Amino acid sequence: MVKVFTNGCFDVLHVGHVELLKYCSTLGEVFVGLNSDESVRRLKGPTRPFNNERNRLAILESIKYVNQVFIFEEDTPYDLIKSIGPDLIVKGGDYKPEEVAGYDLCEVKIFETLKGYSSTALIENMSISKIVSG
Repeated sequence: MVKVFTNGCFDVLHVGHVELLKYCSTLGEVFVGLNSDESVRRLKGPTRPFNNERNRLAILESIKYVNQVFIFEEDTPYDLIKSIGPDLIVKGGDYKPEEVAGYDLCEVKIFETLKGYSSTALIENMSISKIVSG
């Protein structure tokens, strides 16, 4: 079975995340690297994550497309990728393959981001709605 690796913060889960995981499952067994709470804070700022790593882990593990989830503390999952040894890395977004952590370890595929779905956009919309309605 092909080992497929993807990673992210998965802080505010949305349909774009689910579609990424679904796509990964069509390619093989899905291993997810999940940024720890500290890692998310370093990458996204002091107000994040909204959901702690235990909750994010539980949600990801409950998704039928996911085989295994690993929490990593670093800013990139490079060491985790080396230890898992995937055949393929799938990354969502507008990355170029050579910008993806682990591109030198195996093949990289970029999953086209679904327009209108991003955690940052959802958070900004919720904040604006709260200000307008508040």
